[in-house]
Amino acid sequence: MTDLRALRSDFPILDREINGHPLIYLDSAATTQKPDSVLDAMDEYYRLYNANVHRGAHTLATEATELYEGSRSKVARFIGAEPDQLVFTRGTTTAINYIAYGWGLNHLKEGDKILVTIMEHHANLVPWQLISRYTGAELVYLELNDDLTVDTSTLDQVLTDDVAIVAFSGMSNVTGALGPIDVLAEAARSVGAISVLDGAQLVPHTPVDVADLGVDFLAFSAHKMLGPTGIGALWGKPERLEEMEPTEGGGEMINTVERNESTWAPVPHKFEAGTPPIAEAIGFGAAVDYLDAVGMDTIAAHEREITAYTLDRLSEIPDLTIYGPRDVTLRGSAVSFELGDVHPHDIATILDQDGIAVRAGHHCARPLMKYLKIPATARASFYLYNVPEEVDALVESLYKARKLFGLT
Repeated sequence: MTDLRALRSDFPILDREINGHPLIYLDSAATTQKPDSVLDAMDEYYRLYNANVHRGAHTLATEATELYEGSRSKVARFIGAEPDQLVFTRGTTTAINYIAYGWGLNHLKEGDKILVTIMEHHANLVPWQLISRYTGAELVYLELNDDLTVDTSTLDQVLTDDVAIVAFSGMSNVTGALGPIDVLAEAARSVGAISVLDGAQLVPHTPVDVADLGVDFLAFSAHKMLGPTGIGALWGKPERLEEMEPTEGGGEMINTVERNESTWAPVPHKFEAGTPPIAEAIGFGAAVDYLDAVGMDTIAAHEREITAYTLDRLSEIPDLTIYGPRDVTLRGSAVSFELGDVHPHDIATILDQDGIAVRAGHHCARPLMKYLKIPATARASFYLYNVPEEVDALVESLYKARKLFGLT
């Protein structure tokens, strides 16, 4: 197994104890922990360089701007893009809303269709529902195969010339299933639709190059990939970004302002109104530096191995149901499960007593839960700092839960 355990010392929170037990953090699909280098980079900005960006001629303003734009270059390079194609946002949700309102509101019309999958996070559903109210567009869905991967066999039926947007996840935050990116991107092109990829769970876990993806837009979040909360990125093809209108107005995003009209700054700045999250952008850049140093191929290999081990170990437990593909080449490292008729919130509470942090609930994917005919799942999700012994502890604690709830 690819062993990255030496990296654990870079994450100070992993030294914590919870309820008298060493912390076992298995909730990285919700947010990842942060290495010292990210924390230090943000702290250094506030201690030594604190100033607003783009607006001052003094030394601190110049240094802050260089750090901020330097992070943009790092994040862009991480996905194989140019800096002027990458917009800093508050996260994946905000990025998709930018597309919905900046592109969709100005291009969709009544009778148009937005094609999504039933496995989407609310962040890639609700904005399209909202924009449909204003434009008269309609959502249509792709459903799932038996292994909970996206069923593309009905594409010929739902992919009509009135489909204007195809929006889909690169990796489910519930089942871990990988999205059929190449198939859906090509399907969108075939009918002249734009493609929107929710990369929140994809970009942190596998090498990504936008030139290979073939999509028009990609959205992702820093906090899912060792960075801080409150910042993410929207990448778009240059022509698509030019077609978009800004969704926020104010300082920084303007070129000229007259009494009754304004013109916009060039991309990406036309989408970054107001004082940006400067420290967070610097932390985002530091997170990318850390991931680059480890190597995304190494991280992906480690996750495949620990996910395979987790699936094998969980399969040993009677009454436990796993949701998602068993083939690790078809999935990522988020593993959702049920244990008999025990409510997932009760499972999470019992595991927490042993210092094990998992997520329980609908995972912001209620249409998927209804499709599966379940109210919720428990979810263990892994990242580069997790080790097999933590999986063993999870399994041991689940056996204790079985006994406590009378499943033995």
